[in-house]
Amino acid sequence: MTTAPKNRVASPATDCAAHAGLAFHPPAALETAPGVLLAGAIAVSAFLAHAVPGMTAFSPMILAIVLGMAFHNFIGTPAIAKPGINFSLRRLLRIAIVLLGFQLTVGQVLDVGGRGLIIVAASLTATFLFTVWLGRLLKLDRKLTQLIAAGTSICGASAIIATNTVAEAHDEDVAYAVACVTVFGSVAMFTYPLLPRLLHLDPHAYGLWSGASIHEIAQVVAASFQNGQRAGEFGTIVKLARVMLLAPVVFALSIMQRLAAGRSAAGTARPPLPWFVLGFIGVVALNSAMRIPPEVSKEIALVTTFLLSVALAAMGLETDVSKIRAKGLRPALLGAISFLFIASVSLALIKLV
Repeated sequence: MTTAPKNRVASPATDCAAHAGLAFHPPAALETAPGVLLAGAIAVSAFLAHAVPGMTAFSPMILAIVLGMAFHNFIGTPAIAKPGINFSLRRLLRIAIVLLGFQLTVGQVLDVGGRGLIIVAASLTATFLFTVWLGRLLKLDRKLTQLIAAGTSICGASAIIATNTVAEAHDEDVAYAVACVTVFGSVAMFTYPLLPRLLHLDPHAYGLWSGASIHEIAQVVAASFQNGQRAGEFGTIVKLARVMLLAPVVFALSIMQRLAAGRSAAGTARPPLPWFVLGFIGVVALNSAMRIPPEVSKEIALVTTFLLSVALAAMGLETDVSKIRAKGLRPALLGAISFLFIASVSLALIKLV
């Protein structure tokens, strides 16, 4: 009796399929599942940590990247999780940014008023340009500087990861920028409530100052409501109006980088246009045109925050603490000066305008 050979000989048909690139691959969902599940589990842990007394001031997004970094540096991110991490950093992040539009309406922006919008837009633009200029002066990496500029001037971690879709900085740069907005936003959260009387700010002006200059939405809420309901509500509205400016800033950065890449000798690697930003604007328009029940809007906001937390958890799962440490203190100095700049400029504009 003869036995079949142990090594199967490929048939002409399988040879042709292999050469044509038709070899069998597992479904994409199976490839991405381990990484998405790992990042999702870390995001859930971040939400649970956020509910602990004393931790509510830190958004689940910030806690997610911290937990992701801890997992990566103390346990190690398995190689099988890589496809899912990439999926979370790209697809899930873009979906979350589009959904972020459901938290905004054109009416909310108009509630800030003409003068308020001028203050917000002028403070944001001046801070972004000043931070980019100072980063160049300090000889910092351009991409890291852009991330710190976006996080400080617009809306913290959300702006950082949205800007990184264009900047395409290293994960360690993203983590460093998030650390900057967390630290200095927390400083603002604890110090701002002590200053209204000293600076002669009524609740309306204090809410405007908080919303126009503090980094994260959670930090704005925590700081502004310390001066009463009116200050808290107006501070939150101002902050949401500031978030609206995320779309034009990211799109403008993309256009500028494409033009710069086109002028360079190696102009083939142009950054992609962030079309998802147009989706964000479209969702804002939809949310403004139709009335979404408050309970549904609340659920959408929860899903949005969770998806952003998954993306930041995935970012943490690729972040090496030793590489962050190697960047030194100059980026932190940039973050500190940028924070003081936006606080000072927005306060001066409130006093003048």
